[in-house]
Amino acid sequence: MSWTMSWTEVLGFATGALCVWLVARQHVANWPIGIANNIFFIVLFAQAGLYADAGLQIVFIALAAYGWWSWTHGGGPGSAEALPVRRTTRAEWAGLAAAGAVTVLGLTLLLSRATDSTVPFWDALTTALSLLATYGQCRKLVESWWLWIAADLVYVPLYAHKGLYLTSALYVGFLALCVAGLLGWRRTLPARGARTAAETAEATGATA
Repeated sequence: MSWTMSWTEVLGFATGALCVWLVARQHVANWPIGIANNIFFIVLFAQAGLYADAGLQIVFIALAAYGWWSWTHGGGPGSAEALPVRRTTRAEWAGLAAAGAVTVLGLTLLLSRATDSTVPFWDALTTALSLLATYGQCRKLVESWWLWIAADLVYVPLYAHKGLYLTSALYVGFLALCVAGLLGWRRTLPARGARTAAETAEATGATA
Protein backbone atom coordinates (compact mmCIF):
# COMPACT_ATOMS: atom_id res chain seq x y z
CA MET A 1 0.00 0.00 0.00
CA SER A 2 1.44 3.39 -0.99
CA TRP A 3 1.42 6.22 1.50
CA THR A 4 1.68 9.93 0.78
CA MET A 5 1.90 12.31 3.72
CA SER A 6 0.03 15.58 3.14
CA TRP A 7 0.60 18.96 4.74
CA THR A 8 -2.91 18.72 6.12
CA GLU A 9 -1.94 15.59 8.05
CA VAL A 10 1.32 17.18 9.26
CA LEU A 11 -0.48 20.31 10.52
CA GLY A 12 -3.20 18.16 12.08
CA PHE A 13 -0.48 16.19 13.87
CA ALA A 14 1.24 19.31 15.21
CA THR A 15 -1.86 21.18 16.38
CA GLY A 16 -3.40 18.02 17.84
CA ALA A 17 -0.35 17.20 19.94
CA LEU A 18 -0.08 20.79 21.19
CA CYS A 19 -3.78 20.91 22.02
CA VAL A 20 -3.76 17.76 24.19
CA TRP A 21 -0.55 18.92 25.93
CA LEU A 22 -2.26 22.21 26.82
CA VAL A 23 -5.44 20.46 28.01
CA ALA A 24 -3.41 18.25 30.36
CA ARG A 25 -2.01 21.46 31.88
CA GLN A 26 -5.46 23.10 32.05
CA HIS A 27 -4.25 25.92 29.78
CA VAL A 28 -7.10 27.80 28.11
CA ALA A 29 -5.09 28.20 24.89
CA ASN A 30 -5.96 24.58 24.10
CA TRP A 31 -9.32 25.75 22.73
CA PRO A 32 -8.15 28.00 19.85
CA ILE A 33 -5.39 25.50 19.00
CA GLY A 34 -8.02 22.77 19.02
CA ILE A 35 -10.23 24.71 16.61
CA ALA A 36 -7.32 24.98 14.16
CA ASN A 37 -6.78 21.22 14.55
CA ASN A 38 -10.46 20.55 13.79
CA ILE A 39 -10.26 22.52 10.53
CA PHE A 40 -7.25 20.52 9.32
CA PHE A 41 -8.97 17.24 10.22
CA ILE A 42 -12.20 18.15 8.41
CA VAL A 43 -10.23 18.12 5.16
CA LEU A 44 -8.10 15.10 6.04
CA PHE A 45 -10.94 12.82 7.17
CA ALA A 46 -13.24 13.75 4.30
CA GLN A 47 -10.50 12.76 1.86
CA ALA A 48 -10.03 9.44 3.73
CA GLY A 49 -13.74 8.58 3.67
CA LEU A 50 -14.12 8.92 7.46
CA TYR A 51 -17.28 10.98 7.13
CA ALA A 52 -18.47 10.79 10.71
CA ASP A 53 -15.05 11.90 11.95
CA ALA A 54 -15.06 14.76 9.43
CA GLY A 55 -18.51 15.89 10.56
CA LEU A 56 -17.46 15.44 14.16
CA GLN A 57 -14.88 18.20 13.75
CA ILE A 58 -17.67 20.73 13.12
CA VAL A 59 -19.31 19.71 16.38
CA PHE A 60 -15.91 19.95 18.08
CA ILE A 61 -15.59 23.56 16.96
CA ALA A 62 -18.93 24.39 18.59
CA LEU A 63 -17.94 22.51 21.75
CA ALA A 64 -14.59 24.30 21.77
CA ALA A 65 -16.36 27.65 21.81
CA TYR A 66 -18.47 26.45 24.74
CA GLY A 67 -15.44 24.98 26.54
CA TRP A 68 -13.46 28.21 26.04
CA TRP A 69 -16.27 30.19 27.66
CA SER A 70 -16.80 27.59 30.39
CA TRP A 71 -13.15 27.46 31.43
CA THR A 72 -12.86 31.24 31.63
CA HIS A 73 -16.18 31.96 33.35
CA GLY A 74 -16.39 29.11 35.84
CA GLY A 75 -19.37 27.62 34.05
CA GLY A 76 -21.77 30.29 35.18
CA PRO A 77 -22.87 33.74 33.95
CA GLY A 78 -21.01 36.59 35.58
CA SER A 79 -18.45 34.28 37.20
CA ALA A 80 -14.81 35.29 36.98
CA GLU A 81 -13.44 32.15 38.68
CA ALA A 82 -11.79 29.32 36.79
CA LEU A 83 -13.84 26.15 36.41
CA PRO A 84 -12.63 23.53 38.93
CA VAL A 85 -11.84 19.90 38.11
CA ARG A 86 -14.42 17.50 39.54
CA ARG A 87 -15.69 13.94 39.29
CA THR A 88 -18.60 12.85 37.11
CA THR A 89 -21.85 12.29 39.03
CA ARG A 90 -24.02 9.18 38.63
CA ALA A 91 -26.69 11.22 36.89
CA GLU A 92 -24.12 12.58 34.43
CA TRP A 93 -22.83 9.06 33.73
CA ALA A 94 -26.36 7.87 33.01
CA GLY A 95 -26.94 10.77 30.63
CA LEU A 96 -23.61 10.22 28.88
CA ALA A 97 -24.25 6.48 28.48
CA ALA A 98 -27.70 7.07 26.99
CA ALA A 99 -26.42 9.76 24.62
CA GLY A 100 -23.51 7.56 23.58
CA ALA A 101 -25.70 4.54 22.79
CA VAL A 102 -28.11 6.61 20.70
CA THR A 103 -25.25 8.29 18.84
CA VAL A 104 -23.49 5.03 17.99
CA LEU A 105 -26.68 3.36 16.79
CA GLY A 106 -27.85 6.35 14.77
CA LEU A 107 -24.50 7.05 13.12
CA THR A 108 -23.86 3.39 12.31
CA LEU A 109 -27.18 3.16 10.48
CA LEU A 110 -26.61 6.50 8.72
CA LEU A 111 -23.09 5.67 7.58
CA SER A 112 -24.10 2.18 6.45
CA ARG A 113 -26.99 3.38 4.33
CA ALA A 114 -26.02 6.86 3.15
CA THR A 115 -22.25 6.69 2.56
CA ASP A 116 -19.59 4.39 1.14
CA SER A 117 -17.88 4.06 4.53
CA THR A 118 -16.12 0.74 5.00
CA VAL A 119 -15.99 1.09 8.80
CA PRO A 120 -19.41 2.48 9.82
CA PHE A 121 -19.54 1.03 13.34
CA TRP A 122 -15.98 1.97 14.29
CA ASP A 123 -16.37 5.44 12.80
CA ALA A 124 -19.59 5.88 14.79
CA LEU A 125 -18.08 4.51 18.01
CA THR A 126 -15.06 6.81 17.95
CA THR A 127 -17.32 9.73 17.09
CA ALA A 128 -19.57 9.06 20.09
CA LEU A 129 -16.67 8.54 22.50
CA SER A 130 -14.97 11.72 21.28
CA LEU A 131 -18.13 13.80 21.68
CA LEU A 132 -18.70 12.52 25.21
CA ALA A 133 -15.05 13.07 26.12
CA THR A 134 -15.05 16.61 24.73
CA TYR A 135 -18.20 17.51 26.67
CA GLY A 136 -16.58 16.15 29.83
CA GLN A 137 -13.45 18.14 29.06
CA CYS A 138 -15.56 21.30 28.67
CA ARG A 139 -16.94 20.72 32.18
CA LYS A 140 -13.54 19.57 33.55
CA LEU A 141 -14.83 16.13 34.50
CA VAL A 142 -11.76 14.06 35.40
CA GLU A 143 -13.26 10.87 33.94
CA SER A 144 -13.35 12.48 30.49
CA TRP A 145 -9.75 11.28 30.16
CA TRP A 146 -10.92 7.65 30.37
CA LEU A 147 -13.30 8.29 27.48
CA TRP A 148 -10.46 9.78 25.45
CA ILE A 149 -8.26 6.77 26.24
CA ALA A 150 -11.00 4.41 25.06
CA ALA A 151 -11.44 6.41 21.85
CA ASP A 152 -7.69 6.53 21.17
CA LEU A 153 -7.38 2.75 21.55
CA VAL A 154 -9.78 2.43 18.61
CA TYR A 155 -8.43 5.39 16.63
CA VAL A 156 -4.87 4.04 16.41
CA PRO A 157 -5.69 0.89 14.38
CA LEU A 158 -8.56 2.61 12.54
CA TYR A 159 -6.37 5.35 11.11
CA ALA A 160 -3.61 2.86 10.26
CA HIS A 161 -6.22 0.80 8.39
CA LYS A 162 -7.13 3.91 6.40
CA GLY A 163 -3.49 4.63 5.55
CA LEU A 164 -3.25 7.68 7.85
CA TYR A 165 -0.07 6.46 9.50
CA LEU A 166 1.12 9.81 10.85
CA THR A 167 -2.30 10.44 12.39
CA SER A 168 -2.27 6.92 13.85
CA ALA A 169 1.13 7.65 15.40
CA LEU A 170 -0.25 10.93 16.74
CA TYR A 171 -2.97 9.04 18.59
CA VAL A 172 -0.37 6.76 20.16
CA GLY A 173 1.13 9.95 21.55
CA PHE A 174 -2.34 11.08 22.59
CA LEU A 175 -2.65 7.94 24.72
CA ALA A 176 0.43 8.91 26.71
CA LEU A 177 -0.77 12.50 27.03
CA CYS A 178 -4.20 11.32 28.16
CA VAL A 179 -2.67 9.22 30.93
CA ALA A 180 -0.60 12.22 32.00
CA GLY A 181 -3.69 14.44 31.85
CA LEU A 182 -5.70 11.98 33.94
CA LEU A 183 -3.03 11.85 36.62
CA GLY A 184 -2.57 15.61 36.56
CA TRP A 185 -6.29 16.38 36.86
CA ARG A 186 -6.65 13.85 39.67
CA ARG A 187 -4.00 15.68 41.65
CA THR A 188 -6.01 18.92 41.41
CA LEU A 189 -9.17 17.35 42.83
CA PRO A 190 -10.03 18.62 46.33
CA ALA A 191 -9.58 16.18 49.20
CA ARG A 192 -12.49 13.80 49.74
CA GLY A 193 -13.41 15.48 53.02
CA ALA A 194 -13.45 18.90 51.40
CA ARG A 195 -15.63 17.60 48.56
CA THR A 196 -18.07 16.06 51.02
CA ALA A 197 -18.30 19.29 53.01
CA ALA A 198 -18.85 21.33 49.86
CA GLU A 199 -21.54 18.94 48.59
CA THR A 200 -23.30 19.04 52.00
CA ALA A 201 -23.21 22.84 52.04
CA GLU A 202 -24.59 22.96 48.51
CA ALA A 203 -27.41 20.56 49.39
CA THR A 204 -28.22 22.52 52.56
CA GLY A 205 -28.31 25.75 50.62
CA ALA A 206 -30.60 24.21 48.01
CA THR A 207 -33.14 23.11 50.63
CA ALA A 208 -32.99 26.26 52.72
